[in-house]
Amino acid sequence: MGTSSGQDFEVLSTELLHDTPIIALRRDQVRMPGGKVAAREIVEHFGAVAVVAFDEARGEIAVVNQYRPCVGRRLIELPAGILDVAGEDPLTAAKRELYEEAGLAASSWVSLVDVVTSPGFCDEAVRVFLARGLSATERPAGEDEEADMTLDWMPLAQARAAALAGQVVNSIAVAGIFAASEVLERGAQPRSADAEFELRPQALAARRQREGVAPDMKKL
Repeated sequence: MGTSSGQDFEVLSTELLHDTPIIALRRDQVRMPGGKVAAREIVEHFGAVAVVAFDEARGEIAVVNQYRPCVGRRLIELPAGILDVAGEDPLTAAKRELYEEAGLAASSWVSLVDVVTSPGFCDEAVRVFLARGLSATERPAGEDEEADMTLDWMPLAQARAAALAGQVVNSIAVAGIFAASEVLERGAQPRSADAEFELRPQALAARRQREGVAPDMKKL
């Protein structure tokens, strides 16, 4: 099977079509390897982090349940959040999200898997961490969406079964659950917690920072 490098797809021009607090939409004019020029609409995102928080004594992971308007239903997900603070590294963001969404801290962190969620139209990429050595903290009061979020614990085997049964459908959660199973039950070697996040989106964050929208890059 033949492959083409990104250098074969030359971006001739870019037009920003729409800008909102957590996403933007742009249109690139791209010269294809055969010479044809085509428009490609791309949703820009900050990227995100998620956490498989594993309680070793119980063999369970922390999951959150929240309503997602995009699909019109509540979903079982991992504690997660957007990389929307200028200059913040993914591990620091993951620790904050685990505290805010689950009221947990962890003494051991590794990188599990990186997920490009919708590469056909969006540059979002998510780093999923595995957190162990858990301890409880006081979960802060959240905003409306987070206040509606509930926290539960699920045995890892049950989480795998729920994904295969179509009960866990969030792609980040599915990837994290199966990657954690490989590490925890089959001895797979994860990457370090500070491994380079090469796919972390840059376009939206760089533009916001050039415009002086920092440290909270959502505040347009």
